[in-house]
Amino acid sequence: MYDNLLSLAIWLPVAAGIVVLATGSDRHAGIARMLALIGALVSFLITIPLFCKFDRLNGGFQFTEFHVWIESLNINYALGVDGLSVLFVILNSFTTLLVVLAGWQVIQKRPAQYMAAFLIMSGLINGAFAAMDAILFYVFFEGMLIPMYLIIGIWGGPRRVYASIKFFLYTLMGSLLMLVGFVYLSTQTGGFSIEAWHNIKHIAMTAQILLFIGFFLSFAVKVPMWPVHTWLPDAHVEAPTGGSMVLAAITLKIGAYGFLRFMLPILPDAARYFAPVIVVLSLVAVIYIGMVALVQTDMKKLVAYSSISHMGFVTLGFFLFTGGYLNDWAFKGAIMQMVSHGFVSAAMFMSIGVMYDRMHTRDISAYGGVVNSMPIFASFMLLFAMANAGLPGTSGFVGEFMVIVGAVKTNFWIGALAALTLIYGAAYTLWMFKRVIFGTIKNPEVAQLKDVNKRELLILVILALAVLGFGLYPEPFIAVVHQAANDLIVQAAQSKL
Repeated sequence: MYDNLLSLAIWLPVAAGIVVLATGSDRHAGIARMLALIGALVSFLITIPLFCKFDRLNGGFQFTEFHVWIESLNINYALGVDGLSVLFVILNSFTTLLVVLAGWQVIQKRPAQYMAAFLIMSGLINGAFAAMDAILFYVFFEGMLIPMYLIIGIWGGPRRVYASIKFFLYTLMGSLLMLVGFVYLSTQTGGFSIEAWHNIKHIAMTAQILLFIGFFLSFAVKVPMWPVHTWLPDAHVEAPTGGSMVLAAITLKIGAYGFLRFMLPILPDAARYFAPVIVVLSLVAVIYIGMVALVQTDMKKLVAYSSISHMGFVTLGFFLFTGGYLNDWAFKGAIMQMVSHGFVSAAMFMSIGVMYDRMHTRDISAYGGVVNSMPIFASFMLLFAMANAGLPGTSGFVGEFMVIVGAVKTNFWIGALAALTLIYGAAYTLWMFKRVIFGTIKNPEVAQLKDVNKRELLILVILALAVLGFGLYPEPFIAVVHQAANDLIVQAAQSKL
């Protein structure tokens, strides 16, 4: 019954995007929007059985599909998800549905093309998370760049062309090194099966180091890690609200997912060798980028730097080794942080988008006293701001707490430095919230603001439920990840020298 579920999750949104694209001109904008909503909703509903029917006691790949693609090169259409990838397929489809709703009235210029780009990108992202063949992964990994490039370049802000080209070049250049690594690994197994690569018994240390560097440069740009992060603030500032939501909630996770799928299980000795370097880079992202966020005057840029800081927790948790083993708490906490960041970052960018649609500025100094004219909106933004600051009871707390506990178990000072993000996160988030939402109204335009409409309220309610549900009861998500994470921890501890 569920044999082709992953293929449907990939190709149904792509097909829906093509249908929406076929509606053509702006005269059929209403039809395009409705078709996009139906396509996004059905695509999300298809992914729900992936979570409900997932065998939590099995750490292997499930819902697998296999078809020969290019027989002469042993390249196959192979799909499957484990506990490390299934949540991100669902999160991606969930976010796409919200993005279609978010752009419903806001996007007046070429709405059909806008909606179609998101639907097609959603399918390609699902393909990257589900691919069990490296070349198939590479095709999806590169393919998703094109819709995002167009979204930023066409519907973005005044510097959209610069931001879109910078985004494309940064992510493309790193990917070429990844492809070289794939070709080398294929010579060791005779094919591109990711599972077969996990089971390689011997890879020389020199080869591991070179492969690790190539993969690291590719995936670190995507996360993004310091110091290859500079494309992200530009992309966020210029992207439309929907573009920022998907960029932060989903596409950054592809880079972190690459660490899980390729670097840790295939190159365990190189991972342990480079772990101290990556821990330092992660702490720089957590601390320094948090300080950079403090001085931002643009709300979107502040949240963009906040994303880099929070993703530093993810890479930190991935490379905390204790006695040759990955730290269990930190590793699973990093995965929880990835899921939580998807909810919180989407909510923060949606909140900023609601204000921008009314004021057409993201400058913090242009606001003040928004609670007086938009009390319902202010209540939701307060919740999301607290989640961004890591308040217990919200999703933002779960992953950060687990990573900090794991870091303290590995090394007290690493844990202490990582915990600084709780201070910086509260400082830059609440300082922005105070200046934007509280206080007296100084700008006459703020006094004329209207509170959220029904469509905006629906999106904010859904995101609030996700943030609170994950924060108060994360056990179902942890249970899905548990066995696959344990298996990877064992793989990363086994030497291939």
